Amino acid sequence: MFTGDVARQIGAYQGGASMFMQRAPETPGALTLVGHNPLENRGMNAAIAVNKGFVYVGSRTDGSQGRDNAGIKIIDASNPARPVEAGEMLPPLEGNKQESSRELRVWRSQDVLIVLHTNCGGQSAHLCEQPSKSSMRFYDIKGKHAADPQLLHQNTRDTHEFFIWEDPKNPQRALMFEASAGRNLKIYDLSPLLNADAATREPKLLFDGPHGFGNSSGSGIHSFSVSNDGTRAYFALLTRGFGVVDVSDFTDTDPATNTYRLVTPPANRVQWEGPGAHSAIKLWNKDAVYVSDEVYGTATAAGHGCPWGWTRFVDIADPTKPAVVGDYRLPENQPLGCATFNPPRTSYSAHNPTLTPNIAFSTWHSGGVQAMDISDPRNVRQLAEFKPQPLATVGAEDPRLSSDTLPDRTDNKVVMWSYPVIEDGLIYVVDLRNGLYILEYTGPYEREVRDVKFLEGNSNQGDALCFEPVPGAARADCSRSAEGTVGGSVPATLSLTLGAPGSFGTFVPGTAGDYFAKTDAKVTSTVGAALLTAADPSAAATGHLVNGAFSLPQPVQVKAGSGAATPSPFAPVGSSAAPTPLLSYSGPVSNDEVTFDFKQSIAAGDALRTGTYSKPLTFTLSTTTP
Repeated sequence: MFTGDVARQIGAYQGGASMFMQRAPETPGALTLVGHNPLENRGMNAAIAVNKGFVYVGSRTDGSQGRDNAGIKIIDASNPARPVEAGEMLPPLEGNKQESSRELRVWRSQDVLIVLHTNCGGQSAHLCEQPSKSSMRFYDIKGKHAADPQLLHQNTRDTHEFFIWEDPKNPQRALMFEASAGRNLKIYDLSPLLNADAATREPKLLFDGPHGFGNSSGSGIHSFSVSNDGTRAYFALLTRGFGVVDVSDFTDTDPATNTYRLVTPPANRVQWEGPGAHSAIKLWNKDAVYVSDEVYGTATAAGHGCPWGWTRFVDIADPTKPAVVGDYRLPENQPLGCATFNPPRTSYSAHNPTLTPNIAFSTWHSGGVQAMDISDPRNVRQLAEFKPQPLATVGAEDPRLSSDTLPDRTDNKVVMWSYPVIEDGLIYVVDLRNGLYILEYTGPYEREVRDVKFLEGNSNQGDALCFEPVPGAARADCSRSAEGTVGGSVPATLSLTLGAPGSFGTFVPGTAGDYFAKTDAKVTSTVGAALLTAADPSAAATGHLVNGAFSLPQPVQVKAGSGAATPSPFAPVGSSAAPTPLLSYSGPVSNDEVTFDFKQSIAAGDALRTGTYSKPLTFTLSTTTP
């Protein structure tokens, strides 16, 4: 049995289990399933965009080979426990042959959906008809158009990833930073999309030029993020690693100053083996950046396969000399196990993250969704993990990510992908194979998730400005909840207050008749349930009125009425051992007004003695459920 560092490297544990046998880790937090939509079991899903209760899910493949559900699924998640399909965007705009709706974003304040069609690979990659067609389409999803998006603009531009930076001081201005996984970076102003004249909605190009960190095979900007204030961009440069650039001349409003500058000298960029840096997101209020690799199985290309990709944390206290200071891996990302566990069409790789101040939520392909404690970038710990039970079958398996069969494992049929999105405290993620999942996080730092109105790793929108404010920014909704207690105690109370005694008046001898009397009472009860009864405690002529040694032949009867309980009918007054039930209360009441009605019947042959007939009665309010 392996122990210590060797055990950690190969995934062996004291109990004898290893990385080759799937297991659920013990974690201080939890990611709990709230809702799921399998998206017709279609498989080959792509990125999501979330906007005000609706989720838009792209397709990684196209509409060829008879696939009639390869469009953008529109999911109504207004009830997160039951997300239902509200529609699908189909041809001629979406779900076309040779197009995959691979990347989706929203410009949230303006209700604009942005769809990138790119990289629709052939049968061995994405099952697409060739050649791949690239384009971007922009849709109005405001109000009634949420479930029926209306085209605003389209073009034939090709790129691979993009980041939306909304001007904190002017929500009607947003820039789109684009990268094609090659040597060039492009920056566009999206503001023209808001023009009333459709002919003038083309986004304005601000910059098109080299990223500046050199070029070689497999290098280029894959993904990036931009600081809230728009001064810095953080580049994941594939095989060229990571670097920081100054983009402040583009995010200001002076077009005459659009100059692109490196902050990290090319010679000082951080770099490592493998396909390289995939995503780069700065930690809030810390001089550190989360940089993840994305590595597929060996069937994809040379350099792919075990130990796949993981996350590195880069110190940028001096952005001219960034340095890796920590990492986070799953057991499958430990290299010593690769000789015996290296499935070719499965990936246990990090993909894209969304960060709160102390938690990183990242999709991790067959590693599911990971939640990490990033309060100390040098000592990152696992907080929670979520892996769903895979669907039994899907319409299309991903040729490179879900096509292996592995003994003792099912997570090879889990492929969590793209950026998690947090809306109203819940986490939305897509599984390429198994559909849309809505999760709730509980555990350390849970309040900073619960309070989020909107947050994603591929834009600076929503709560991003709450976590790292920008002076002079337009007002953001940064309301936060805090648990507090205020209260008081209620003593156990059963109170019955009787009014004046009732009187039947004068009984007439030799004449048959019914005589009636009335009194009232108030009832207060704080117990769960209570019963009001009447009884004659006397052993002499129990239940009958008496006059000395004489008693009336007919019993006295009683009934009760109330606004808070069902009225009772007339019934003879019982003994203390068998009292007459009058009212039953199913919950607490205060000052319930009760009316008691009494009835005394006299027959024509009843002998009546001169004097007063009466009988003390006992009314009792008792607990049936404390």
